[in-house]
Amino acid sequence: TEWHDAWTTFASMEKAWAYRQDQLPSTHPIVAPINDLDDVQVNFDGITYAKGGSVLKQLAAWVGLDEFLAGVSAYFKKHAFSNTELADLLAELEAASGRDLQAWSKLWLETAGVNTLRPLIETDASGIITSFVIEQTAPAEYPTLRPHRLAVGLYDLAQSPGGGQELRRTATVELDVAGAETEVSDLVGTKRPALILVNDRDLAYAKIRLDQESWQVALAHLSQVGDTLTRALIWGAAWDATRDGEFPASRFVELILANVAVEDQSTTLRTVLGQLLTAARTFVAPQHRVQTLRAIGDRMWELANSSLAGSDQQLQFVKTFAAVASTDAHVQSLRALFDGDASLPGLEIDTDLRWEILDGLVLNAAAGEPQIAATLAADDTASGRQAAARARATIPQAAAKVATFKAIVGDADAPNAIIRHTAAGLVHVNDPALLDGIVDAYYDSVTRIWNERSFHIADELLEGLFPFTVANQAQLDAAGAWLRSHPDEPKALRRYVLEQQSSTERALRAQAVDAAATKN
Repeated sequence: TEWHDAWTTFASMEKAWAYRQDQLPSTHPIVAPINDLDDVQVNFDGITYAKGGSVLKQLAAWVGLDEFLAGVSAYFKKHAFSNTELADLLAELEAASGRDLQAWSKLWLETAGVNTLRPLIETDASGIITSFVIEQTAPAEYPTLRPHRLAVGLYDLAQSPGGGQELRRTATVELDVAGAETEVSDLVGTKRPALILVNDRDLAYAKIRLDQESWQVALAHLSQVGDTLTRALIWGAAWDATRDGEFPASRFVELILANVAVEDQSTTLRTVLGQLLTAARTFVAPQHRVQTLRAIGDRMWELANSSLAGSDQQLQFVKTFAAVASTDAHVQSLRALFDGDASLPGLEIDTDLRWEILDGLVLNAAAGEPQIAATLAADDTASGRQAAARARATIPQAAAKVATFKAIVGDADAPNAIIRHTAAGLVHVNDPALLDGIVDAYYDSVTRIWNERSFHIADELLEGLFPFTVANQAQLDAAGAWLRSHPDEPKALRRYVLEQQSSTERALRAQAVDAAATKN
């Protein structure tokens, strides 16, 4: 196939979505119970789609790719023009592979949650591996340990064709992992490589951790990993560890700023830059937020100037710079681009990018209604009106934020796109205190939104208007108070608030870890 990076895209985007969804209190098995229409609407999510696709990939690895293709072929031939059930497919895969899939199916399709796989490695004084065990854990709420077919990749530094160094795969060991601990006997007695990657090639659906030595190598040499999927897996491991409070968010930011210049896989780059902004605004300790945003803005502008002219990298760095701009120097650079007084080689400032640059100016109170109105007059289209709604909602005034919130909640005729863009601007702040007034308004409006709007409009409002950057104790208390005082609300509605509560708890844990790690 010509789509050489398809699995990299899948790992960076779909699997990241699945892992996040699978760690929310609303997680459910892939085969989810559907009791009413609300279940239909809310359960077609990252579990059904992204985890479902991931587990299908794992199934192919579990039975063997050739056996999988043979079984699927036999299934289609046997049941052509007929209705089937899951058991019909599993029967053909069992016949082709000799694997028992009944227990596999129950563990993977009928239980919720995601496992974590961690290498436990011991070496002697000469660097020879004396013990190698893969530890599997599960969250207490969903304690299922599952069977995995995966590869362990061994990487060492070697000279690249260009004369520099490259972190290159030197060997792979493929094996079944099951239970709490699995010994990797094939690696005992071998020389320890620079980096060891559990779930190399991304066959398994599981969060992965790196051992301490591999972390240090990854931090220093991630930019020297040539394989796009390997990079995506290491980026993902760092992100998962950050979200789980095992890796300080400030170090995650440093990892990205030091290595992202070489990330040329567009989907991975977009995902990593989005995670960078989330980490900076919600996971970094509040006392470090201002300096973190400044450092990100400085680095994004530097990368925008040094990246290949006209490349997607350059465009994404400029977009991220506009989204995170926070200093006078950042504003001056944005204004020069907006006014046409400066340019970057190869960068075309089209209408969409011009709106995003304007957003960055509005974010810093360096532009307002006159500039928004003038830009809209030059782009009076459906997309222009959506961008104008986003820019107006970005205006950094606490009273304006509350007024915008009330207006969009009360406008029964607002279309989805306007709601989505207004919500994006509303929560786009450098100072979370601007959204303090939204917290109570949000929980006061939850039931009204659910009762008065269609499911899809309610979903846009409840997801989009949640002030996620206000990740503090007051936000957590407000969610808990609503849940206690509304025990009889529909399960589908309570799901939204439970997810927001869980996200806030996770952010507070990450902030505490970051504060402890960066304490002077």
